[in-house]
Amino acid sequence: MKARYRYRIYPNPPQRRMLARTFGCVRVVFNDALQLRQEEYRSNGKKLSSVELQKRLITQAKHTTERWWLSEVSVTALQQSVQDACLAFKNFFQSLKGQRQGRKVGFPRCKRKSNAQSFRLTRNSFRLKSKTGKVNLAKIGDVKVNWSRELPSEPSSVTVIQDAAGRYFVSFVCEVEPIQQPTPNDGVGIDLGITTFATLSTGEKLANPRLLQRQLKKLRRLQQSLSRKVKGSGRYQIARKNVAKLHACIKDTRTDFLHKLSTKLVRENQALVLEDLNVSGMVKNRKLARAISDVGWRQFRTLLESKAIRYGRDVQVISRWEPTSQRCSCCGQIGGKKPLNVRAWTCLHCGAEHDRDVNAAINIKACIERSRNAAGGHSEALNACVEQRRNARGGLQKTGSPAAADEARTRLEVEQLSLFAC
Repeated sequence: MKARYRYRIYPNPPQRRMLARTFGCVRVVFNDALQLRQEEYRSNGKKLSSVELQKRLITQAKHTTERWWLSEVSVTALQQSVQDACLAFKNFFQSLKGQRQGRKVGFPRCKRKSNAQSFRLTRNSFRLKSKTGKVNLAKIGDVKVNWSRELPSEPSSVTVIQDAAGRYFVSFVCEVEPIQQPTPNDGVGIDLGITTFATLSTGEKLANPRLLQRQLKKLRRLQQSLSRKVKGSGRYQIARKNVAKLHACIKDTRTDFLHKLSTKLVRENQALVLEDLNVSGMVKNRKLARAISDVGWRQFRTLLESKAIRYGRDVQVISRWEPTSQRCSCCGQIGGKKPLNVRAWTCLHCGAEHDRDVNAAINIKACIERSRNAAGGHSEALNACVEQRRNARGGLQKTGSPAAADEARTRLEVEQLSLFAC
């Protein structure tokens, strides 16, 4: 499998100017590719291929007075930019036809100078220097790299990135080997929340660091300072960069927390079960939108899924309609909906006292066997779930589709589960 390794780089002033020039050329070629493809389709009804776009926007454009400066940067970065534009159109049309899983992809938009900048180089356009510890980029030179860890193998490509805070990074794509490591636990259910970030079926609770809430006062002060500046002035750019630096600090701290937690859970458990949360719908609640956006549920799930493949673990996602907070983990009876302020409750059927989050995590873990049966083709638990969701008239409820247990899975999870089934 392939993985990305990201490092901080420190280019000198001449290299920064060359990087800015490369970012600008890549941005122009990408925007020209979007415009030319749309114009050609409107006039002739023809979709230009990547080869034709490279011929017009790179090879021929270098000999014109408007685009002669494209020859000053690496041609590999320009070619990759054209391929990115074609891939953006491909993803849009596949999403429009329902052939692409995940969220709907919008129509490709032009790149802006004010956003984060990046360009990609293939194997023939960069070289690692082991003696000096630097990376040589085509037409840029040897750039100093802060090697926080060693690369597992020879990288196949590198992406140079400049974020909104003005920091520079290189991201290498390397081939990594699977990690064979024994697991002390068979499986664990994970209930995600706001006050407590994650509650495990073992009863362990992991607190939410609330990183944005801690920096909210400082962020408000910097944004007020930015709003007083004249847009486009030098002081405006300084204030904008200060806001971007604080946002980058919050993001890096959150990413570090999620990486450490996901790695710990993947190493200690063979199977991990999560609940499919409707985050896009939950953020519409204006009272909880900021807290939900700050917690990073989706990023945590993505990290678990990617690391589980390398460690040979099983990550499953149950349907969001499962009554995990309503069902008693002892007797299995459903006690009805409960408001969010009810954190502990007593079952009216068996008299067991439950912590709301721990009980939900135990119920989530109980869905492991049902999900495994569903991956093998015939699922007894799936039939039981259908029977539970039938209303008094014998029909299916609107919120209880028979395929709900499988719809929550991604294509990657289905392939992974099929491997375990074999």
